[in-house]
Amino acid sequence: QVTGYLDDCTCDVETIDGFNNYKLFPRLNELLQSDYFRYYKVNLQKPCPFWDDSSHCGMRDCAVQPCPSQEIPAGIRAAGHKYSEEASHLAEECEEAKRLGAVDDSLSTETRRAVLQWARHDDSSDSFCEADDIHSPDAEYVDLLLNPERYTGYKGPDAWKIWNSIYEENCFKPQNVKRPLASDRGDDGGHTFYKWLKGVCVEKRAFYRLISGLHASINIHLSARYLLQDTWSQKKWGPNVTEFQQRFDEVLTRGEGPRRLKNLYFLYLLELRALSKVLPFFERPGFQLYTGNPSLDAETKHLLLEILHLAKSFPLHFDENSFFAGNKKEAAKLKEEFRLHFKNISKIMDCVGCFKCRLWGKLQTQGLGTALKILFSENLIQKIPESGPSYGFQLTRQEIVALFNAFGRVSTSVKELENFRNILQNMR
Repeated sequence: QVTGYLDDCTCDVETIDGFNNYKLFPRLNELLQSDYFRYYKVNLQKPCPFWDDSSHCGMRDCAVQPCPSQEIPAGIRAAGHKYSEEASHLAEECEEAKRLGAVDDSLSTETRRAVLQWARHDDSSDSFCEADDIHSPDAEYVDLLLNPERYTGYKGPDAWKIWNSIYEENCFKPQNVKRPLASDRGDDGGHTFYKWLKGVCVEKRAFYRLISGLHASINIHLSARYLLQDTWSQKKWGPNVTEFQQRFDEVLTRGEGPRRLKNLYFLYLLELRALSKVLPFFERPGFQLYTGNPSLDAETKHLLLEILHLAKSFPLHFDENSFFAGNKKEAAKLKEEFRLHFKNISKIMDCVGCFKCRLWGKLQTQGLGTALKILFSENLIQKIPESGPSYGFQLTRQEIVALFNAFGRVSTSVKELENFRNILQNMR
């Protein structure tokens, strides 16, 4: 049922499907395999700032169990992970953890040396996210390719509490307006909620739709990479149609599922627009995606620019000019409110009890926050000099890696939707 035009946009679902699935997704996927984009530094040890919560997901696929390795300096290992001496000697346990896809941040000495050099290319600036202190002893590089986002078994009250906190306390929504399918919702099928949503300004409506789109995208990943078979000999991951239908089927969700999926497309358009706008920053001859391997770095930059030019060529871009376009004083106040609400959501990610989910939650919120930062910095980006430093607008390596990996997740969701569409048609 997800077809046609999107609200607040001039674009339709079919145009995005064709553009993403056959043009952009294959190139983006290739880019994200490169050394520059596969290593993300994250602190998974930060305590939840909003409530006392020591309940962590007990499933193996949620766990942070890096392979004990002599290549990881003892100081980092001791500070980052408080696992027992016994566990550090269980090579089989370690191999099992890797096979299950638990977070494995063990890097070779060579890679560790390289990423220290990459860090020198970082700069800090205002942001929409509560970024991790990458110099903290608890912050470690994680290889994203070894830790794919997929179903971990993390669900129930703890997971619900995270999303409820995001929607109820950070989406500008009054308490008396219940969102559809919330546990304490009224019996009006979301009528009051959508009447409220239609009545708020375009910025607040967009904020809700971005969060809903991010939620939908994450649920698609979990449905598409579900643990289908778990035996002593092997684990098999793949699409779980029943799980997908429970989250998105029009009848089972009382019409809510297709709305969620349209919000995913809205999120796609906004992040795609950010990529098209940031092209001048990356196009500068002096800018390099530095890993210390000149030939590979040049290839990676070439592919990156190809993707950004492709993003710019998209015919029906999201128009962000309607954002914060009214009275200047009111617009500035609303923009700051928007930024602080989003920053709060990035902090909530430290309350996620599943470390694998926390990793990808932090990365995707930082990526979306970076996209918003780009859209609201257009004047600064246009003033970037062709050579020399860019003082007005800057992106850290963390923001660059998060921006493209987060868009990679949304792009993957759109591609997976086509897969689920085909499976469901064949089942009829």
